[in-house]
Amino acid sequence: MSDISTKPTEAALSSDCLFCRIAAGTLPATTVHEDDDVLAFRDIAPRSPTHILIIPRRHIASALALTDEDGPVVGRIFAVAADIARAEGIDESGYRITTNIGAWGGQTVHHLHFHLMGGRQFEWPPG
Repeated sequence: MSDISTKPTEAALSSDCLFCRIAAGTLPATTVHEDDDVLAFRDIAPRSPTHILIIPRRHIASALALTDEDGPVVGRIFAVAADIARAEGIDESGYRITTNIGAWGGQTVHHLHFHLMGGRQFEWPPG
């Protein structure tokens, strides 16, 4: 676990962003993982038995805003997702990782986040 000194600086956060406020510790969340770069917490309106949101601590609006420099944090997000899937016991049965981009993609919080969902059978296509 990281201490408060590893939280993003004011410049790396957006004051009007819900997930930035969670990353800064000013809004509560049920945290399942945190390190210097990544935070994971339970979704408040879960769509499956396991539904965890994984975010970079630094504000990135969506996957559309990613650059080559963001490669390490995206890699870290997927490594954290695998660790959480094992810890939640959904690694062998399978799970889904998704991110939404823009209004038509279903994005409602404009901070890059990945949904880690499992614990039930999913259908294809989604939506």
